[in-house]
Amino acid sequence: MAEAHQAVAFQFTVTPEGIDLQLSHQALTEIYLSGMRSWKKRIIRLKNSVITGVYPASPSSWLFVVIAILATMYTRSDPSMGLIAKIQEHLPVSQSMSTQCQVVLSAVLFSTMLWLLLIFTMRLCLKQLLSYHRWMFEQHGKMSTTTKVWALVRIFSGRKPLLYSYQGSLPNLPVPTIKDTVKRYLESVRPLMDDAKFERMTKLATEFESSLGNRLQWYLKLKALWASNYVSDWWEEYVYLRGRGPIMVNSNYYGMDFLYVIPTPIQAARAGNSIHAFFLYRRKLNKEEIKPVSSATSQSAVPCCSYQFERMFDTCRIPGTVSDTVQHWQDSDYIVVYHRGRYFRLRVYQAGRLLSPREIEFQIQRILDDPTPPCKGEAKLGALTAGDRIPWAKARAKYFSSGVNKRSLDCIERAAFFVTLDDDEQCVMGDDSAASLDRYAKSLLHGKCYDRWFDKSFSVVYYKNGKKGINGEHSWADAPVVAHLWEYTLATDSFQLGYNAEGHCKGEVDASLPRPQKLNWEILPECEEQISQSLAVAQALADDVDFHVFPFQDFGKGKIKKCRVSPDAFIQMALQLAYYRERGTFCLTYEASMTRLFREGRTETVRSCSNESSAFVRALEGGEVRPQKLRLFRAASEKHQLLYRLAMTGAGIDRHLFCLYVVSKYLGVESPFLKEVLSEPWRLSTSQTPIQQVELFDMVNHPEYISCGGGFGPVADDGYGLSYCILGENLINFHISCKHSCPDTDAHKFGAQIRKALHDLIKLLSPIEKEPNKTEEKKMEVKKEL
Repeated sequence: MAEAHQAVAFQFTVTPEGIDLQLSHQALTEIYLSGMRSWKKRIIRLKNSVITGVYPASPSSWLFVVIAILATMYTRSDPSMGLIAKIQEHLPVSQSMSTQCQVVLSAVLFSTMLWLLLIFTMRLCLKQLLSYHRWMFEQHGKMSTTTKVWALVRIFSGRKPLLYSYQGSLPNLPVPTIKDTVKRYLESVRPLMDDAKFERMTKLATEFESSLGNRLQWYLKLKALWASNYVSDWWEEYVYLRGRGPIMVNSNYYGMDFLYVIPTPIQAARAGNSIHAFFLYRRKLNKEEIKPVSSATSQSAVPCCSYQFERMFDTCRIPGTVSDTVQHWQDSDYIVVYHRGRYFRLRVYQAGRLLSPREIEFQIQRILDDPTPPCKGEAKLGALTAGDRIPWAKARAKYFSSGVNKRSLDCIERAAFFVTLDDDEQCVMGDDSAASLDRYAKSLLHGKCYDRWFDKSFSVVYYKNGKKGINGEHSWADAPVVAHLWEYTLATDSFQLGYNAEGHCKGEVDASLPRPQKLNWEILPECEEQISQSLAVAQALADDVDFHVFPFQDFGKGKIKKCRVSPDAFIQMALQLAYYRERGTFCLTYEASMTRLFREGRTETVRSCSNESSAFVRALEGGEVRPQKLRLFRAASEKHQLLYRLAMTGAGIDRHLFCLYVVSKYLGVESPFLKEVLSEPWRLSTSQTPIQQVELFDMVNHPEYISCGGGFGPVADDGYGLSYCILGENLINFHISCKHSCPDTDAHKFGAQIRKALHDLIKLLSPIEKEPNKTEEKKMEVKKEL
């Protein structure tokens, strides 16, 4: 039976004849293999820590230095300038060794110290090189002499780096000056305020800069000297973990499957290949064989911080009454699968080896065919993770702290990741493709509000017709990290593992595999009441979400680049134009930018609504002459690129102001300026989802084999959440969310405005074709007649 308990390693009973001991050889074998697997991982981690610790050199370079020093001494010259002799004099074992051995040992010790000094120097040089960011502000094709010298970073970067090889060489995030931050802030809000409001805000900012700001800045600089990153820990705690509202819709995000292709219509087969691919990725992650991600604008020269990858698997968000925590365990050998109200523990390792895709498919099919009904109160248990955090924290402490409930909850939280086998079908083909994409997005974002475990680092959803998707928890990492995993699994599933002619996974099945174990629960009536309350909160939130997803295929980055414009700046200007046309005003706009060029960096805000962008939009809508509109557009796009580069290089506005606000709270002082800044709503929250591993996909020959990207819920009740993914040369996917409860927002109408704005901008930037005069028209007519 699926709910049967697993066999224990041994059993014993006391009889009149003595103790009757019965050993389970299978269980003992599993324990032995599990221990061997654990020790292998420890050895791999130890080896990788050594390799990473001496990077950009290699451990083998130590032997080269030793041989070089000994060879030099063999020629009767002293490369140490007397240091080897000094070491020989102070050797503690000199009395029990021959003179020749003492010389060799002294030379080896000197070589080791020289090698460590060389490594320290190389790492210091690499850190200085990685701290240089002026290259980002130079025009394309015009490289300064300093940047040409900086290109030495390629030499100091070493060969075949491991995932964490650069961590010790990445620079710390700098703290901007109060003066620069206040100046940029006032500049960013100028198009959003009338003269009276702006004058008032300028006064508040000036008072803050000349008084309290300097005191708060001193504490922040002190933290920056002590911590690896002065922002990230506070950002994780106060923005994510201390949020007391639902994380479903408000925080979690999703990623979609291939746009128009379903590799197999068999649900269990798609899960088999995909789950196997996830564990192949985890194996590469444990061995640090994943190539460090590089900045997209640096032609793979400048590495990004990889620390967010550490908690990708075996991680869960744990609710608390004041603040949640992120808990990470050692590698789990199982996943938890949800199907029709039941939770199953599915082991993916047998006898120390990873199950094949076909075997995982076999186990998944067992779950699909299992007729066992859910335990009382089990079916909608996941709603606790979808509702408010405080009720969930109290229920967890009261009803899940002991007994069978604790064991089952621990099983879910410690799993490698969470899987949902959904009975619904999702598809973007057919006459209703537009509406089907919207339903697909909503399903991935919140599902039925109880059939996902929103606290897990990520949950994978497999639909009845073979479609799949992913839902990510936001506190432990940002979307590009999960997207990197998702790209790998999509490509591995379809292009490497593949399916047979019937649509099943390839390979054979070991029919003796133990059945997946159904988790048991004892849900009390008062706990069921709390589940119902959480579900009601989550359902109201989910029903209020309005979603629109559409692929824009009229043109893409290929045509935009021909106009000598950054595709990202082009889209952001289109969004400003679309919003202005819909609402008749401008709004505070959030565009996410990474700060992973710095150690433990996460994100920074690009305030895309600027004086330049608003001037361009007004000129376009006011009917200015074309040269004037072109000039203003160029100025707006260049300003956007400047703001983006400033954010990436640690000179953004919002994270600095956020940290100053946190310091003020710790000190117990009030700042009217900071309080007002932090309370301003982001009515347009945007993010680009980049394709990081282009080499995994063939966008020219197989454009259908590409993810539709992902999206997130609205940040403000009266605003839009908007994600876009630039794919290949001729496709841009948009994901738009807002709330039905706001009469001023409509995802579909805003989508139509975006389409119109994109066409208007490309028409403006494209060269005007000269109309033929009458003489030329007559000549063309004569040619046609001939």
